[in-house]
Amino acid sequence: MNVFRILGDISHLLAIIILLLKIQRSKSCAGISGKSQILFALVFTTRYLDLFTNFISVYNTVMKVIFLLCAYITVYMIYGKFRKTFDSENDSFRLEFLLVPVTGLSFLENHSFTPLEILWTFSIYLESVAILPQLFMISKTGEAETITTHYLFFLGLYRALYIANWIWRYHTEKFYDQIAVVSGVVQTIFYCDFFYLYVTKVLKGKKLSLPMPI
Repeated sequence: MNVFRILGDISHLLAIIILLLKIQRSKSCAGISGKSQILFALVFTTRYLDLFTNFISVYNTVMKVIFLLCAYITVYMIYGKFRKTFDSENDSFRLEFLLVPVTGLSFLENHSFTPLEILWTFSIYLESVAILPQLFMISKTGEAETITTHYLFFLGLYRALYIANWIWRYHTEKFYDQIAVVSGVVQTIFYCDFFYLYVTKVLKGKKLSLPMPI
């Protein structure tokens, strides 16, 4: 554990809380990609299967449970409680374009060819592209609500802080996980345009729009 890892986890948790509060308070999931949230729920599910077999620390266990619960609560709110406000027309990214290559890559590039390891690797690869349906949706609608941009900012900040965490661990522990690092860098790259627009527009009180992500 180091300060970058802790700040990254806090940023990640804050992003999810912002999203849940946005949906609950407005009683609407307009502007939120349900497909991205399904992918994130799948990420947490496949990554945290070791929750029942490998105890690392109380902090680690609590954070895993929180992320899993929040992910499924978000999916329920979008497709259940507030489904009438869900913009399915603009949430049209085809998930097979992500799931098929990610699944194939998980079998080809992993640390060991075991079920849990392949599923963990799958979750790492999938997380790096899980935000694409959300970015695609914003590009289709032409803009995003301010609260949604705050959610995306903290989600991107979480990945940036984890890069700092990996750099710190390499220098202090000589630890380097190529799969996690490369996937994290790819994910952060997807946020670069967003970070620029967030600083130049959202923080100045303007609405945000994104170019086509793919």
